[in-house]
Amino acid sequence: MTNEKVGYSREAMIKFLKIEGVYVIETTEEFSGQEGGIWVGGEEMDDLFEYYNNSPKFVFGVEKKLNEAINKRGWWFSWNDPGTMMVWPIN
Repeated sequence: MTNEKVGYSREAMIKFLKIEGVYVIETTEEFSGQEGGIWVGGEEMDDLFEYYNNSPKFVFGVEKKLNEAINKRGWWFSWNDPGTMMVWPIN
């Protein structure tokens, strides 16, 4: 028996993101056809996402606490471009 941490399902992550104030647009299938991710807007929320921000408050343009919360739940953020963010499960 393994003791591996299981991450949130996509549906649970979408709910969590919305609670955290993240603008969830659609699934990645709707954006690019790639399966399994969540398409969120990175442009509308400067307090959570700032592509060019390298301050200690941000990790790769994502607000540090939000980034840690997502990672803890088995997901990670990936920029598509400065205004478009994808959220993917950690494999």
